[in-house]
Amino acid sequence: MDAKHEVREFLTSRRARVTPEQVGLPAGGARRVPGLRRGEVAELAGISVEYYAKLERGALAGASGSVLESVARALRLDEAERRHLMDLARAADGAPVTGRPRHRNRRRPALRQDLRWVLDAITDAVAFIRNDVQDLLGVNDLGRAFFAPVIGAGGRTPNLARFQFLDPAAGEFYPDWEQMAQMCVATMRAEAGRNPHHKGLQDLVGELSTRSETFRQLWASHDVRIHGHGTKRFHHPEVGELVLAYEELAITADEGLTLYIYSAEPGSETHQKLRMLGSLHAEHTPSPVSAEDAQHSC
Repeated sequence: MDAKHEVREFLTSRRARVTPEQVGLPAGGARRVPGLRRGEVAELAGISVEYYAKLERGALAGASGSVLESVARALRLDEAERRHLMDLARAADGAPVTGRPRHRNRRRPALRQDLRWVLDAITDAVAFIRNDVQDLLGVNDLGRAFFAPVIGAGGRTPNLARFQFLDPAAGEFYPDWEQMAQMCVATMRAEAGRNPHHKGLQDLVGELSTRSETFRQLWASHDVRIHGHGTKRFHHPEVGELVLAYEELAITADEGLTLYIYSAEPGSETHQKLRMLGSLHAEHTPSPVSAEDAQHSC
C-alpha cells in the first residue's frame, strides 16, 4: 500500500462524488470527468490550485490541520472520511496515529487471560475480540455457538474478512451480504490509513484481492467507515434469523484490539433464539480459539 497512491486515489475518488450543484457552483458545461475540478476544490478550500494539486498527488507531508479541514469541508467528507484524511496525513509525516509507535511486522501474543475473563463474564450476549486484521481472537460461550460457521473445524485463526469473501457459507450467514462486505472493506481501508505499513494487513489485502473480484472492486472504491454501533441481521443454521444490536469498544491497553458485543432486545424473538442457541451448546465442552492459533495473528 503506497502512501502517495492511497492519498491520490482517495482524494480523486472523493472529488469525483461531489457535483458543482451540491456546493453551489455552476456546472460549466460538459465535463471530461465526473465531480468537481481541482480548481473548484481549491477555491472552496481557500487554497491555490497548485497547492491542492500537490496534495492530490499525494504530498500530504507538512500540510496543516486547518488546510486539511478546509479540504475535508470542500469535498464534503463525513466523519469517517475526515479522520481517514487526517490519518493519511499523519502517516505521511511519519507520526503514529495513537501517539504510540506502530510496528510494521507485529506478532501479537495470545489474548490476555483477564480479557478472556471479561468475555466469559458476558453470558446473555455474543461477545468477541478481534484484532486490526479481522482475526477472531476470542469469544464467549454464546459467541462460540453463534460464530460456529466462521470458526469451523479449527486450524488457522478464524478471520472475519476471509470468511466474508472466501467462504460460501458467508452468503447464508449474512442475509445482507453486500452491505456486510462493504462494511468489512471500509473498516479495513480505514485501518490501512491509520497504519499503511502494517504487513499483516498488506498481506490480507493482497490475498483477498487475488482471490475475490468483489473484494478487489470494493477496495478500489476507497470508502472508509467507523463501525461504532448499529444493527445487523444474521441467519444462523441452528436458530434462523437474528437481528442484533452491536457495540464496538476499543481496548485501549492493547492497541489494535476491539471488543464487540452483539445483544438482542429483551423479550424479543431474537433474544429467545439466542437463549435457545446457548442451551443447545451448553452441554458441549467449550473449544475456544487456542493461544497457539492466536499467535498466528499480526
